[in-house]
Amino acid sequence: MRQVDSFKRGKHNLPRFSTIESMAKLLVTGASGFLGSYVCLQAQAEGWQVWGTYNQQRQPRSHLLRLPLNLASSDAIETLFRAVQPDAVIHTAAQSKPNFCQLHPTETYPVNVDASVQLAQLCAEAQIPYVFTSTDLVFDGEAAPYRESDLPSPLSHYGRQKAIAEDKILAAYPQATVCRLPLLYGRAVTTAGCFLQNFINKLRQAEPLSLFTDEFRTPVSVNCAAKGLLLALQTQGILHLGGLERLSRYEFGQLLVAAMNLPEIGLRASLRSQVNLPAPRPYDVSLESSRALALGYCPQPVQRSLQALLSDNTPGL
Repeated sequence: MRQVDSFKRGKHNLPRFSTIESMAKLLVTGASGFLGSYVCLQAQAEGWQVWGTYNQQRQPRSHLLRLPLNLASSDAIETLFRAVQPDAVIHTAAQSKPNFCQLHPTETYPVNVDASVQLAQLCAEAQIPYVFTSTDLVFDGEAAPYRESDLPSPLSHYGRQKAIAEDKILAAYPQATVCRLPLLYGRAVTTAGCFLQNFINKLRQAEPLSLFTDEFRTPVSVNCAAKGLLLALQTQGILHLGGLERLSRYEFGQLLVAAMNLPEIGLRASLRSQVNLPAPRPYDVSLESSRALALGYCPQPVQRSLQALLSDNTPGL
């Protein structure tokens, strides 16, 4: 297995190098996306030389080594991988909108499954760490909280694609790491937004904001999730990166109102049955994340994280 100075799989002790040429190279797919942007920032803070791929939205930061990549092209993936010769890969890029995947399963499968598996195969060949971002939506919501050992039973095409990718990745490269992520929130980046901004704008303007009381997840800040993905380079297999609290979307809205002192007049309780959406939505996909916590994963309570956003001046709300 390739080693770069003191970086070894299973012992992440990456030094702060003085020149970019001597730094370990991390390839981050989806670098212009919401999660990918934060992974790039955190990785650079930890001393990586980051190579970030984008599809249409080019990440504007000049200090990031940016590369265009069409994940639907296997030739493009292999060419880029051979050119960069990374020391590790974190794969955040995906077609991650469940409703779109539900309506376009054939179109999204090559991106969500085939590309993810090809990257695993390339990392297996190079014997380097590979972290794949999956989702809590691989579960049907009937037996929460879910542990890493629980078998996926997805309701939607998006969840099914991620579950298939998980199986194929670990079959191709058992030393890969599959990270199941919950609902993420945080400040928007230049090239990608977050549901949080829409929530805040509606509440500030006293517009109706209807949130489900009967859909539960374990949300975590995107900054914490990014740190968790880098931490995942130390391990292998399946890892849950859930937050500390099981919350409905309505309860999340209540915490948002309290944390940011927003008007509550527009906040409305609603049920999933009152909204007709293409992709089926599971009742409760709360994640049990004690394995990650033992590795040093450190999510904060949601209200505290939301309050911290008020003083955080890295990408804005």
